[in-house]
Amino acid sequence: MQSSLFTEQVGFRPLAARMRPESLDDYVGQMHLVGPGKPLRRAVEQGQLHSMILWGPPGVGKTTFARLLASVGDLSFENVSAVLSGVKDIRAIVERARNRKQSQGQDTLLFVDEVHRFNKSQQDAFLPHIEDGTFIFVGATTENPSFELNSALLSRTRVYVLKNLEEDDILRMLSRALTSEEGFGGQLAVSDEVLRVMASASGGDARRALNILEISADLAELDSDGKNRVNADQLEQVMQTSLRRFDKGGDVFYDQISALHKSVRGSDPDGSLYWLCRMLDGGCDPLYVVRRLVRIASEDIGNADPRALQLSMDAWFAQERLGSPEGELALAQAVTYLALAPKSDAVYKAFNQCMADIRKDPDYEVPVHLRNAPTKLLKSMGHGDSYRYAHHEPDAFAAGESYLPEAIHQRRYYEPVNRGLEIKLSEKRQRLDALNEQSPNKRHT
Repeated sequence: MQSSLFTEQVGFRPLAARMRPESLDDYVGQMHLVGPGKPLRRAVEQGQLHSMILWGPPGVGKTTFARLLASVGDLSFENVSAVLSGVKDIRAIVERARNRKQSQGQDTLLFVDEVHRFNKSQQDAFLPHIEDGTFIFVGATTENPSFELNSALLSRTRVYVLKNLEEDDILRMLSRALTSEEGFGGQLAVSDEVLRVMASASGGDARRALNILEISADLAELDSDGKNRVNADQLEQVMQTSLRRFDKGGDVFYDQISALHKSVRGSDPDGSLYWLCRMLDGGCDPLYVVRRLVRIASEDIGNADPRALQLSMDAWFAQERLGSPEGELALAQAVTYLALAPKSDAVYKAFNQCMADIRKDPDYEVPVHLRNAPTKLLKSMGHGDSYRYAHHEPDAFAAGESYLPEAIHQRRYYEPVNRGLEIKLSEKRQRLDALNEQSPNKRHT
């Protein structure tokens, strides 16, 4: 089918842009947020919009939802991308929002796409204007806000998690695109079977599903009834060229990152490299992968080979400085090294056990001998009394000393394994334990 057949009717805007809903009733998916009686639905209906972070994978409707909020709330919509904009652009928006409020009495909704790409100072630039109501702030991110956004920004916003769309949601949206005048206006025929393949291949990404339909429409052929039709053959052509990408946040993504992690933990460099390449070829952000490698270096290798953590951080640095594809080779180097490094989860287990104890234990006071004593008053209160300065002790070790609260002074968390460098750490720990046991200067008996 010649694409010009649809040009006059639909114009040149992408199908995904033309099919954006104009009301919450037309909005597809996210019923846990916008369904009847749900939190965001209530906020919209009661005119109590607030600043928020929309966290979810690509194509689940973050931008669309922000536009709907502005439309339903009769707010002026301002849109910036963290990739293309800076503090200067934010200042200009602030000025426009203030002038608009003073001259027209209209509030502004500022939508910041990929807000996680702003650095700390850029994120801080929003804070006073969120607080004084200059605009309602809506940030969109595909990354975990806890890791990527400032705590100050998070404290002034509410975080809402948007989920991948269900296959039935995608099917309803595709069907609407076929019949709507903003879509193909009934001029394109697609069987239910082909639509279902499109929906399944989209991985819950609405924009991706509509892109598949739009590309397929360019390949449609006239059938015996004189109607333009997309069949399985045309869809297969599209899928061979565009459907190798996966949606970050979808099941395939999490399955592959799980396979990568388990391959490294299982000391298989080939499997590790394979899943790394699958993810990179699938469009995964290399920085997401390298963050996971840093986690693996501490969780599964730890002190058995501390170089694993350094090499992972070096790979992160290389990827940030070089970008793709040059930086990806550093990821491959790190992955293969981590796979063959000696393994230990001793640090991981010790940290988790200690955190679990702290959450259930009372807040034990810091022992007096460990307290800071920068003033005469604090010294007179006994702070720092009988503290033993390790460097003045034999082998820089104050044998018999205790550094835990007295009630739990016998607890042990870190137990090195007999692999890699932790063999030597284990031997040293045993040596120190023996010195503690033999010491005549035990803090606690």
